[in-house]
Amino acid sequence: MKNLEKTYDPKSFEDRIYKSWVEDGDFNADVHSKKPSYSIVMPPPNVTGQLHMGHAMNNTLQDILIRWKRMSGYEALWVPGMDHASISTESKVVQKLENEGKKKQDIGREKFLEEAWDWSHKYGNRIREQLKKLGVSCDWSRERFTLDEGLSHAVYEVFAALYKEGYIYRGDRIVNWCPKCGTAISDAEVDHVDDAGHLWHIRYPYKDGDGYLTVATTRPETMLGDLAVAVNPEDERYRDLVGKKVILPLVGREIPVIADDYVDMEYGTGCVKITPSHDPNDFAVGDRHQLGQCVVINTDATIAEGYAPYSGLDRFTARKRMVEDLEEQGLLDHVEDLTHAVGHCERCGTVIEPLLSKQWFVAMKEYIQGARDALDNGELKLVPSRFSGIYNNWVDNIHDWTISRQLWWGHRIPVYYCDECGEIVVAEHEPEACPKCGHKHFTQDPDTLDTWFSSALWPFSTLGWPEKTADLEKFFPTDTLVTGYDIIFFWVIRMVFSAKHFMGKSPFSHVYFNGLVRDELGRKMSKSLGNGVDPLEVIDQYGADALRYTLVTGNTPGNDTRFSEKRVEASRNFANKIWNATRFILMNVDDEGTEEPDPTNLTLEDRWILSSLNTLEETVNNNLTQFEIGMATQAIYDFTWFSFCDWYIEMVKERLYGNDRAAKKQAMSVLLHVIRAVVRLLHPIMPFITEEIWAALPGTEGKIIHAAYPTADDTYRLPEEEAAIDRVLHAITAIRNERQSRNIAPSKKGKVLFYAADAKTRAMLEEMKSRIMTLASANEVQILDTDPQLEDAATVVQEQMKIYVPLAGLIDYDEEIAKLTKEKERVEGEIARLQKKLSNQGFVDKAPAAVVEKEREKLAGYEGMLPELKQALSDTIAMADKNH
Repeated sequence: MKNLEKTYDPKSFEDRIYKSWVEDGDFNADVHSKKPSYSIVMPPPNVTGQLHMGHAMNNTLQDILIRWKRMSGYEALWVPGMDHASISTESKVVQKLENEGKKKQDIGREKFLEEAWDWSHKYGNRIREQLKKLGVSCDWSRERFTLDEGLSHAVYEVFAALYKEGYIYRGDRIVNWCPKCGTAISDAEVDHVDDAGHLWHIRYPYKDGDGYLTVATTRPETMLGDLAVAVNPEDERYRDLVGKKVILPLVGREIPVIADDYVDMEYGTGCVKITPSHDPNDFAVGDRHQLGQCVVINTDATIAEGYAPYSGLDRFTARKRMVEDLEEQGLLDHVEDLTHAVGHCERCGTVIEPLLSKQWFVAMKEYIQGARDALDNGELKLVPSRFSGIYNNWVDNIHDWTISRQLWWGHRIPVYYCDECGEIVVAEHEPEACPKCGHKHFTQDPDTLDTWFSSALWPFSTLGWPEKTADLEKFFPTDTLVTGYDIIFFWVIRMVFSAKHFMGKSPFSHVYFNGLVRDELGRKMSKSLGNGVDPLEVIDQYGADALRYTLVTGNTPGNDTRFSEKRVEASRNFANKIWNATRFILMNVDDEGTEEPDPTNLTLEDRWILSSLNTLEETVNNNLTQFEIGMATQAIYDFTWFSFCDWYIEMVKERLYGNDRAAKKQAMSVLLHVIRAVVRLLHPIMPFITEEIWAALPGTEGKIIHAAYPTADDTYRLPEEEAAIDRVLHAITAIRNERQSRNIAPSKKGKVLFYAADAKTRAMLEEMKSRIMTLASANEVQILDTDPQLEDAATVVQEQMKIYVPLAGLIDYDEEIAKLTKEKERVEGEIARLQKKLSNQGFVDKAPAAVVEKEREKLAGYEGMLPELKQALSDTIAMADKNH
């Protein structure tokens, strides 16, 4: 047992405690344990990243679950790791080289990879240490990296298997191309943002006579690659034109008018330009009509050679020039303003260019069915379940997955081309000889695999697959995945169909989707708004426990949460409350009080607090089982702050300070029993303070991280006593409210009368009489079986009782009227001042939005107070007149 410092100072123990947990192997799971297993794999943060509030909340939620299960008798494994993040890491290393006056092409692939590894070692360590500051209890001895040897072997094994099974193929298809990142990206990596644009109506002249077709497009620069104009076969306006030729403006190429059901007769003019090399829908139309291909935009988003005067121009510069030329030639019919969804690169924000490109793909139609089956058969459950609709919609509308990336950092595609005959060989390492011609020289495919290809294997590759490891046998499938709802397409579904295909099982039984952390105004945190908050700064000021508690209080699955410094302060106040309550208990207990309470010798308040604790233990375990972590946190808070600290500790002071040794011993034993349970219940949420307190409590052994999590016990299931005391506390609260509403100081003692017709209620009140006197600022308490029906008294009617607080001698009416009048005038003045300030358009327009909003909140608060003040003043005047 150790002493607690007088002041709660998390800086004095958080780092020390975390170091002891790691050094003593407290997070390490024993694969040979006979305990039931519980496992979580950490969504791997980008190796280039740093801790932000989203990471902090996500990892806090995981840590709560893993600590709870560890304390509940499970062999709990939390696998940490990091993702190599091919696009973002490569872009950062490229930027570093550019700052040094170098280009990646100049230094070559091998040297570039050395630079990237140096970068990942430097910054990967940064986020690891930041997570430790948060208190995460993951098994660092099992930390993995998506490019480490074992995981790389798993990636190549999967690629080879899917290629052999016919799921992986190479072909020319339309891909989402990011000109800035210089690579193809998947559909899931495209953000569709509503942009203000235009719909240009362009005239395509008929080849064999006067007149023209008018075609509407949002991307006029792609018209250089038009190979047809399509109309709907049911559209009577254009039926006679099908098969005829039109002249492509600016180019002069003859292109046919074709009929295809793809065309929406109601959109634009009902005529659609078909550019097979630059639009996925046009690609399908072109394939059906065998139009061929015509690439007119390069990978750097410039116009291709052969289209002077536009060749070499950026696509948007070319667009402007082409529109000007169309207008000059009389071929621009008119322009409409339009707001439409435009694809942007999720990484860098650049507008995506749909582009025909030779890439590696995974055929998804059959492969993805495992993801559907896992959800349909209940093997996988989403929390909250409403995300099932989004999940199924993505499965229903899946396209083949572009898995090749034109990058150097990442898993290089394990495909070798024979330099002699071109034979394709899929192998983890370069083959010794070509199986077709025997030639010994090969060229490896230069592309790397999509980052999500490797992270899709994360739940089983981190446990040693494709080897049959003990970890895989013990801990797979994992139990819970905790991740943001914005990553359901990127990662969650990919893990499910990958595990179903290679392991035959869903990789986890539950996916808990956490929401986003927004600022106090509900805005998404971003660099552009400047409203981001650094978790490490919060930890430095308030402690990790306060941050963790703030992030999960009020948190519900799948919903966003708001962050504010006031909430962190409130969380720190809660920690301080527990700290001071523990110090009070330690100062008032001795060796005799360390035993468990004697169930046969409990007072009514003892039975109440123990029954309430029992209810809390049942509630918290049920909440955590249902992933209602915010509700569990709130239940612990309400019990600890109100029931235990504000009520029970006050009730037992009479026994602690009295001369009855047996009564004092029993009070001590109940206090210690409750605080031991409270800190164990709270440990998964606030691990540091609870570990420090646990070490100071008498009668405890070892560390709290290995202590048993409290569960409900029928010994203390006393619902009648619990309900009885709750009624008394409600009564005391009502008395306090009545006194406060009349500004009666706590030091002014008065009489309180209880009328109860029920004998059992009267007996309970008699047993609690001394506590009521102390807690209700009374100098006399009477328990009556007849209603006295007092007039000059505050009256409260509650279940099974009626309470009177005689006001004679408690209120100086003249003084009270003066106070209320002065306060009313002050509030009226504040309302007038704020109304004038907010009616000043200059202030509203120029002041920061947060400042204006705060002033409006102040005004609303004062406007809400004024009617109450007026009513209180009116009531007091009436009461004064009556008593005078």
